[in-house]
Amino acid sequence: MWTLGPIAFAAPWVLAALILLPALWFLLRVTPPAPRRMTFPALRLLLGLQAREDVTARTPWWLILLRLLIVVLVIVGLARPLLNPVAGADGGGPLLLVVDDGWASAADWPARRQAALDLVSRADREGRPVQLLTTAPPPDGDPMTAGNLGAAAELRPALQSLTPNPWPVDHERAREVVRGLSFEGSAAVVWLSDGLETEKSAALAETLQRLGSLTVLTGGSGTMLLDRPEREGDGLLLTARRAAGDDAPERTVAARVLDAQGRGVARAELTFAPGETTASARADVPADLLNAIGRVDLEGVASAGAVVLLDDTWRRRPVGLASGSPMGADLPLLGDIYYLERALDRVAETRQGTVEALLDRPLAMLAIADSGPVQGAQARRLSEWVEAGGVLVRFAGPRLEQNVVTDPLLPVRLRGGGRQFGGTLTWSDPVTLAPFPDDSPFAGLRVPDDVSVSAQVLAEPSPSLPDKTWARLTDGTPLVTAEPLGQGWVVLFHTTANAEWSSLPLSGLFPAMMERLLSLSPGVAGAEAGDDAGRPLPPLSLLDAFGRLSEPPGTARAVTPAGLAALELGPAHPPGYYGTPQNRRAVNLVDHVPPLEALSGLPRGVERATVADIGREVELRPWLLLAALILALVDWVVSYALRGLSPRPPRRIPAPKGGAGAAAVMLAAGLSALLALGPGPVRAQEDAPPADPASDRALEAVLDTRLAWVRTGDSTVDDMTEAGMRGLTRVLAARSSAELAEPMAVDPETDRLLFFPMIYWPVTEGGMRLSVSARAKVNDYLRHGGMILFDTRETPPQDVQATLAQFDIPPLVRLPEDHVVTRSFYLLSETPGRYADVTLWVEPPGGGNDGVSSVIIGNGDWAAAWARSPQGAYLAPVVPGGERQREVAYRFGVNLVMYALTGNYKADQVHLPAIMERLTQ
Repeated sequence: MWTLGPIAFAAPWVLAALILLPALWFLLRVTPPAPRRMTFPALRLLLGLQAREDVTARTPWWLILLRLLIVVLVIVGLARPLLNPVAGADGGGPLLLVVDDGWASAADWPARRQAALDLVSRADREGRPVQLLTTAPPPDGDPMTAGNLGAAAELRPALQSLTPNPWPVDHERAREVVRGLSFEGSAAVVWLSDGLETEKSAALAETLQRLGSLTVLTGGSGTMLLDRPEREGDGLLLTARRAAGDDAPERTVAARVLDAQGRGVARAELTFAPGETTASARADVPADLLNAIGRVDLEGVASAGAVVLLDDTWRRRPVGLASGSPMGADLPLLGDIYYLERALDRVAETRQGTVEALLDRPLAMLAIADSGPVQGAQARRLSEWVEAGGVLVRFAGPRLEQNVVTDPLLPVRLRGGGRQFGGTLTWSDPVTLAPFPDDSPFAGLRVPDDVSVSAQVLAEPSPSLPDKTWARLTDGTPLVTAEPLGQGWVVLFHTTANAEWSSLPLSGLFPAMMERLLSLSPGVAGAEAGDDAGRPLPPLSLLDAFGRLSEPPGTARAVTPAGLAALELGPAHPPGYYGTPQNRRAVNLVDHVPPLEALSGLPRGVERATVADIGREVELRPWLLLAALILALVDWVVSYALRGLSPRPPRRIPAPKGGAGAAAVMLAAGLSALLALGPGPVRAQEDAPPADPASDRALEAVLDTRLAWVRTGDSTVDDMTEAGMRGLTRVLAARSSAELAEPMAVDPETDRLLFFPMIYWPVTEGGMRLSVSARAKVNDYLRHGGMILFDTRETPPQDVQATLAQFDIPPLVRLPEDHVVTRSFYLLSETPGRYADVTLWVEPPGGGNDGVSSVIIGNGDWAAAWARSPQGAYLAPVVPGGERQREVAYRFGVNLVMYALTGNYKADQVHLPAIMERLTQ
């Protein structure tokens, strides 16, 4: 390949034909044109005849230049010129393409894949064999291996279908694979790195460099990672990090806070200062929506690292705090529940009071500090609450120490008298904590060296005691024991909740332990979802590398709650949700990847560039040959004109003379070449009339049959209505032959209504006041065969009356049981929407347009029941019938559209025997 500025030639030897241009010039110049035919009186010509020397006629110089230009275009085109050619690899050996296909490559994956395809195309032109190695663990769980060394053309399909994985790369394993590769001679190695520094990235670069020349390509924007949000009053503190160097430019990205249905709750802009790697901003979230948050992500960043999923452990669950010593229970530094309140205040809504008063309201966890024995009615009520899924956490103290035998709500039997360390009458020192067992909910928490226990209550030895112990001291005595009771847990700290018996409440370990205990509760929404701490959590809905939730692959495996903290992301455990819909746990990348660092420390001699530097080359051969063909047609037309062979015999086209004529022909030829090289913009006539938006919308409505809905001006109602009508249209296409176009929003003031078979009209508070012309338009639509479904939803009656009073609505009756709309497609006995208690009003049989009701009024909020997000999630719950009710709502929508399209067709009695036969089957 030969490069000339921004243009390279894949077959430069063809350019040698340009040396023949002088000879071609000479041949074209001496070739005479065809003789011209003229009429003249012969005798008159003979009178003035004089002898002169004959000379050879010559071709005009501008025509010669045109023909030479055609030849040059053909020669240069055959030389395969390339615009913005891909940088070639050194040497003549094979090409080893190493691609980081982990989560960090997803944000600019299209550019990375295109760069890889450009490199393979260059290797194909140079005749290099290519071998591919991806550095992330394969999604099928097989060991990492390199592809076969083969022709570059065979690798293109594999690269085009290659997608990143939602887990980190494994440079250590990739280095082992590279060590096993061998080539004849020196290879050209290109590493498409994700731009992140790992423990083995420098070692991998050294190993790759031993194979030959090494070029490292990174992304241009830098990888970003979104941290878990932190509560800050009534809002959230959102923080994002990026892997960038000191020369990184300023960048602003928006963070979105979404609820569980994907609806926006809040938005904040995070700005990275030049050279900074961290950006933070506060998002104001209403207090009543904090517990509804399900996801936080970075807008426009398609990466699993830009997504944080939130589960039930995030929500501020109600926690009750009770003390056996109500006097001064929350006394600073001394009270029984002073430290409990501060340990749980960040993650829960704490309430104080007596056990009876606290149980009168929903609770996720109840912590009792040194309450003494629990007996009688209080014990029975606590037992019922725990069995329904509650978590009861008790703390020892002097009262419990003296009455251990009579307390039934303890996980283990206790000895009386207790045990003390480090007192004035004892020789022993306070005892520290041992590391937590692997099967404990506290597994993974670091135990500080300065936490010690000076007194505790002791458990009676038993065979089941080790299984019930979640934390112990270094001498082996239990510090925290637990036992399941129904769907809940009874947990006992064998020391006090204040600093009287231990320094545990003074340490940072204490809030972390209480947060882990709180996560054992399913919450207050449904106690039936409570899973015990040892039950595995199956994969529920997992993230792909682009941050989209999808069905779990076959390689995904279940995890245990105790193993979530130390989980290693990979094909067996991708990020996402694990558990059940009622009790799910979120696994996020930010909790399982090291801090982001930009790639550095590469060996000497390694060339660095970005994928943008590779560019996308453009092959100019087809454009040049097309330009040569167009100029050849121009030459053919001009040659016929010069020879007098024009199709217009009365006038001969004279050859242009002088510099002005030649310039005109050359200008025309140049313009033809430019038009061949690339399409120009198409402009409308300047005097064309401006487009009419109303006419365009009318034409769009006429060309395809579609439903319509009335835009109310309330964005919340309009967005839900649009999603509902789109959802109904998709269901119609899937279940019937009515394949309608996308629904259209209409405004009675400006749009024509007669094109739509049915219009959905949501009635809102305050009503919609129309002009006289708009009212006439609606009444005309109803009189001439149109049908409107007025959905009053939960609108006050006075607003409904104000809206409907504007139209000529005929007398209405409650929907009869045998009305056609109940059997136009499905056989229905009810017409629910988002709500089950629905009253539907229609015109009485025999009225309306050919017996078809032009007005239907109901309060079902059907659009909310039909509405789905682009990802397929339902946007609103249906109550109280759940998904069965939603299915019936869809069926009613299908019947309604069929009723609008077919009228009273199903009212014909000829169908009655077939319908009755179906009912009796």
